[in-house]
Amino acid sequence: MLPRKSKTDPRIIEMPPQIMAVVRGKGSPDELFPVVMPALYGSVYTLKFDLKKKGLPTFKVTGLRGRYPDADTTPKEQWSITLGLPVPNDTASLPQKVSEVEVALETWSYGTMAQILHIGAYDQETPTIETLQRFIEENGYEMAGDHEEEYLTSPDAKVVKTLIRYPVKKKAN
Repeated sequence: MLPRKSKTDPRIIEMPPQIMAVVRGKGSPDELFPVVMPALYGSVYTLKFDLKKKGLPTFKVTGLRGRYPDADTTPKEQWSITLGLPVPNDTASLPQKVSEVEVALETWSYGTMAQILHIGAYDQETPTIETLQRFIEENGYEMAGDHEEEYLTSPDAKVVKTLIRYPVKKKAN
């Protein structure tokens, strides 16, 4: 792991694979999120409370993650978006709470990741993303997968915090 000076400096981290409850859609996040979020959160919280009712170990519902594979090549209104919430690794199925939106289980692979904390509005992320991309290049890495964001606060928080990350690999010499 490369050293960093502040919490907003980019860094290289290792992340294990994670089982995720996932919804997919296409379009602007502003329009898509209100449609799919009730299904995603409904399924995950129902799973959590079903485990609790059965006296089984439960889990904390952590930050929403979004993957945007075509955000840098496609107009925002046409983005492909995958949203996920981590669930326990032994989860075999999910309750479906909204019939119009399927919530699926997927394993998200990680490994070596470049990550940076963005503080501020989502529409102000571009300079932070550019800083992360320069950091990747300057440290002998290259991006090896899709743009991912992890939302640490709600969009209406006084201070909005978002982790921005990319899978990376060392450049060939």
